[in-house]
Amino acid sequence: MSLAKLSRHTQRDPLFPIILSIIFASILMVYPLSYDISGWRPLFMMMIMLFWVLCQPTWCGIWFAFGTGLFADLLLDAPFGMNALSFVVIAFVTRFLTREKRILTFANLWIIAAMALLAHLFFVWIAQVMSGVQFSFARHWQPLLTSLLIWPIIYYILRKWRI
Repeated sequence: MSLAKLSRHTQRDPLFPIILSIIFASILMVYPLSYDISGWRPLFMMMIMLFWVLCQPTWCGIWFAFGTGLFADLLLDAPFGMNALSFVVIAFVTRFLTREKRILTFANLWIIAAMALLAHLFFVWIAQVMSGVQFSFARHWQPLLTSLLIWPIIYYILRKWRI
């Protein structure tokens, strides 16, 4: 048996880790925190979606991003479709821009995650301005910063299920 066939047979099925990571991220998104700390809560669902879309493109794609976005909307009581639209656009752009890149290193993924988190903040800003809601950058830079700091932890926990 060739090495390619052997590695294909020993590759683990990522369905169970995908489901567990989404459940864990949803718990972390709604876990009650004090008012002072809650402003620093990272964007867990966004980071989990981005990891799976980039690292398991055969399992997780645009529909996965759409589903996790709707789930995040329901969990956060956000306008229905706001996170879903942001997640889908970010997943599409990242998949489009990385389709020719065969090797995504940790540093590349961290830079992509940083740009995706900034894009998500931009989409939230546009959606809230269009709906007439007051948007405060002072309130949104904190989750952006903590998300960038938490990304290596998420990557190292889930890296064994990368393709």
